[in-house]
Amino acid sequence: MSIEFLQSYWWLIIALLGGVLVFLLFVQGGQSMLLCRQSPIERTMMVNALGRKWELTFTTLVVFGGAFFASFPLFYSTSFGGAYWLWMLILFSFILQAVSYEFRSKSGNVFGTRTYDTFLFINGCVGCVLLGVAVGMMFFGAEFTVTKANLLDSSAPVISSWVSTHGLEAIADWRNLVLGVMVLFLARTTASLYFINMIGHDEEFAARQRRSVLVNGGIFTVFFLTFVVLLLTAKGVEVKDGAMTWTDNKYLHNLLSQLWIAVVLLLGVAGVLRGIIHTLISKKYRHGIWWTGAGTVFTVMALLFLAGYGDTAYYPSTIDVNSSLTLANSSSSLFTLTVMSWVSLITPFVIAYIAYVWRCMDRKPITPEEMKSTSHKY
Repeated sequence: MSIEFLQSYWWLIIALLGGVLVFLLFVQGGQSMLLCRQSPIERTMMVNALGRKWELTFTTLVVFGGAFFASFPLFYSTSFGGAYWLWMLILFSFILQAVSYEFRSKSGNVFGTRTYDTFLFINGCVGCVLLGVAVGMMFFGAEFTVTKANLLDSSAPVISSWVSTHGLEAIADWRNLVLGVMVLFLARTTASLYFINMIGHDEEFAARQRRSVLVNGGIFTVFFLTFVVLLLTAKGVEVKDGAMTWTDNKYLHNLLSQLWIAVVLLLGVAGVLRGIIHTLISKKYRHGIWWTGAGTVFTVMALLFLAGYGDTAYYPSTIDVNSSLTLANSSSSLFTLTVMSWVSLITPFVIAYIAYVWRCMDRKPITPEEMKSTSHKY
């Protein structure tokens, strides 16, 4: 296996993990809906439906970062070590989530469940938007420089340097915010689909969630189309004969020159629309989460393929184009990629285990009677 093959293989793994992560953000999307008007028992059912899955989202986020660390360590050190204020805000919001699920219904809770619901709401909104902003830098660029010769400087062996705001400036880029808001409303849409699947026995509750799918799905569609236009008309960094240059419509060129990515993208969009539309037109249909979830994974993978494949810098530097990160200049060694590739062969077994556990947890829909009778709840 050549190093070029392994670099492409690991970008595929990262794209898959990114797609699964965005799908699992339905947990955050559901949390962003907890402060809406619901009865206490409905809110409890929603929290417990989400509580069964929140650890999967957090674990996937950690694995996503770990995969980058193992395969493309220069990205890991540049982004996580440079844009640390952005990542600290994301991490803090997930800490609020973990604390809230742990203590929300514990006896002696002096703050009240409403306080922890507010914490969950903050994580739901902030987590989705800021993760979208962080990914947006992979398309629209970030303000950093990379100087590998600094490794020889014993007084300051720091390869990557960032502007003084250390990631906060990315929030001010409206294009990144478009992606962040798009992720939020996609997560809210998939959350409603998940609630219909898990708590859909209550017709009135299911009807409200279908209205939520219509509203949030419509807003998501607007932001998705806006993002696609911004992406396909944006400049990207092209790598040719070792030189990096800004190229107009680079991602559009990648899409047209690699039609298999266009096929993956179309399959993803079709899956998302299939789940949403079937749920809206059929009051008895409860499985839209699976169509939309699979479509989300395919769509995110296609977008990340556009960023990484086709002689493209997947992390452009807006300060110094030659500091931009590519699959070739930011990857681990051939030995490390080879060893990690063998380890990655256990991935299907892990996915099968997750699917089995998911099925066991969701075998019976959540009911008000269960929430009233059990003491083991969030």
